[in-house]
Amino acid sequence: MSEVIIREIQKADNVSVAKVIRSVLEEFNVPKVGTAYADPQLDCMFETYAEPQSAYFVVEKDNKIIGCAGIAPLANGSPEVCELQKMYFLPETRGLGIGVKMMETCLDKAKAFGFKQCYLETMPYMEAAQKLYQKSGFDYLEAPMGCTGHSSCPVWMIKNLE
Repeated sequence: MSEVIIREIQKADNVSVAKVIRSVLEEFNVPKVGTAYADPQLDCMFETYAEPQSAYFVVEKDNKIIGCAGIAPLANGSPEVCELQKMYFLPETRGLGIGVKMMETCLDKAKAFGFKQCYLETMPYMEAAQKLYQKSGFDYLEAPMGCTGHSSCPVWMIKNLE
């Protein structure tokens, strides 16, 4: 069995990352408006996460991108809050513990950047993802934080990083 590698995104990964994200969103019939699907940054993730206090990671196996996730400051939120963003995995990666490793990678980076809390938004029917988030210490919120532009994501969660 070949090794799975989690590493920071490179410019050459942009097309593959966009394909992974769109593929997973289509698999779950996520609305194309008000979700990550419509984000203009989707085709230039390397450049998007080159901003301060931002990092994006890919999961690679056999030279193929099979998952991804990142953290960045929460748009229009407190400077102490980051957002876990665009965490998606192809079907063949699920249930193997890769999500847990990716979550640790992202949260460790968030702590290194000095964030005190990590926020996320998701869809109600992405139950496996919510289980991972809960297992990682995220709690549900009653209302959204910041202004992410993802009006079609009605599930909000937060985790204290301290």
